[in-house]
Amino acid sequence: MTARKHSTVSKILSYQILIILIITAGFALAGGWRQGFSSALGGLAAFVPNLYLALRIFKSSGQPARKIVNSFYAGESGKLLLTAALFILIFKVPNLEILPLLAGYMAALSVFWFALLMR
Repeated sequence: MTARKHSTVSKILSYQILIILIITAGFALAGGWRQGFSSALGGLAAFVPNLYLALRIFKSSGQPARKIVNSFYAGESGKLLLTAALFILIFKVPNLEILPLLAGYMAALSVFWFALLMR
């Protein structure tokens, strides 16, 4: 059962990378490198914290249930803090375009909704 969970998490993270690449390429082709770069930063602001949470939970597999739950709560808290820190850093980038940034972020997060539909 652990292998299946790991497989599902790996698929979701892979799909996130794929959708970030597609959205980034679309914005880069339609609006230039600034829009593509902004979109990529938005996607990374969603992907990196999700990767952190996945690694944190994967590291706790095989532990007692209480440790897994504590690891999940700590990982989710860290994910939220990491997301906030990434957006603070991203908003310091000059010539950032907000619409592509948010589109990249939302596209990466939408992978979770599509993963639920595909089950």
